Amino acid sequence: MTTLAEWLRQDDFTCAMSSGFFGFFAHAGFLAALEEEGLAPKAFAGSSAGALVSACAAAGLSAVDARDALFAIRRADFWDPRPGLGLLKGRAFHRELHRLLPVHSFEETARRVVMSAFDVRTRSTHVLSSGSLIDAVRASCCVPAMFQPVSIGGRMYLDGGILDRPGLSGVRTGRRILYHHLASRSPWRRRDSPALKVPTRPEMRAIVIEGLPRVNPYALPRGQDAFAQAREATLRALASTEIVATV
Repeated sequence: MTTLAEWLRQDDFTCAMSSGFFGFFAHAGFLAALEEEGLAPKAFAGSSAGALVSACAAAGLSAVDARDALFAIRRADFWDPRPGLGLLKGRAFHRELHRLLPVHSFEETARRVVMSAFDVRTRSTHVLSSGSLIDAVRASCCVPAMFQPVSIGGRMYLDGGILDRPGLSGVRTGRRILYHHLASRSPWRRRDSPALKVPTRPEMRAIVIEGLPRVNPYALPRGQDAFAQAREATLRALASTEIVATV
């Protein structure tokens, strides 16, 4: 039987990462394990937390650099309450992204990246793949009620995970995909919601990590544990022969 690591080494693959409230720490740990094993995705895709980490990787940040930058984030760095359709204006988050990302447009990234956002007017998923990388990450991470909607090209956007939790809308069927799935614990999702299920596609392998610490704006230090657990679990999953490796 072929292990996941062996399968990934056979040809180019796209790395897709799901949305998940402050799940970017776990996604960064997942990418750190891939980097340690010499497994380099050719492209990235994601929603929300997955979009943020995808942008970091595509823009050229190493897993170690991304880890250090994420560990340094404090709530005050992005906490800017203002009146509007959401608690936070999002300008402080914009400044943090400007500092974090080594390039600021899709056209400058070292590897291709796409991300999903929710178009408020059409109530549908829109794939962002050109223009401002910072605006796209902000839009994809725009958690309803927490952040105010983000305007891009005259359209208003919210969190990509609203309709596309896996962040796969921008990846064509048939592409080889490694997908990192963060299990949803959102109280507003029904137990039978499709968003809670791990998607399946031809030529796709998935890693699902259970029992990760819950991180939120008031518990950011837990992110370090989430990173470490995700890294260790991913290293174990790479030795698995399962199409969906639950670790």
